[in-house]
Amino acid sequence: MNQTIATAVEEGNLYEIEDLVNGALAKGEAPKELLEAMMAGLKACGDRFEKGEYFLPELMGAGDAFKAGMGVLAPKLRAGDQVSQGKVVLGTVHGDVHDIGKNLVGFMLSSAGFTVVDIGVDVSTEGFVRAVQEHEPQVLGMSALLTTTMLGMEGVIAALKKEGLRDRVKVIIGGGPVSKKYAEDIGADAYGNDAAQAVNLVKGLL
Repeated sequence: MNQTIATAVEEGNLYEIEDLVNGALAKGEAPKELLEAMMAGLKACGDRFEKGEYFLPELMGAGDAFKAGMGVLAPKLRAGDQVSQGKVVLGTVHGDVHDIGKNLVGFMLSSAGFTVVDIGVDVSTEGFVRAVQEHEPQVLGMSALLTTTMLGMEGVIAALKKEGLRDRVKVIIGGGPVSKKYAEDIGADAYGNDAAQAVNLVKGLL
């Protein structure tokens, strides 16, 4: 594993990550191995956040570095004229600005040939409903890292029902405090406990 790239993501080194990824690609390192290194860096940052060694700015910095690196790497991971496997809308619920897990899921799905519409963080219930209306995805993915914000997921599902949209879209949820039982309780179609599951979960829903 390219430890230099992993460390750059972990430490949120936004200004060097693109050069590091480009340099590694120029040396012939495999794109998937570089993705694994960046994911390892994100995980290390997340672990330090959970231990209280890192705080929100460090978490967001690592996410920004990951995005920058993926801007270079993503085209190398995707097949040139690959037909889309389906459309997925992803967002972090209202009141929550954590996006590392969401970003990982998005890149995993994009690399597997899905069209991903990322509507960002701190998304209101109305924002999720509008995104489903506008983009007509097969799957809606919601993320939360806080126990207080994950409660908004139930509100989104209720709003989709109210607008007559629930039967048109599968709903998958995930994030630190989220569980399979909570997904079942609020009527979600699936729960994922890590980004690596995302592709198989989404394929299983379609």
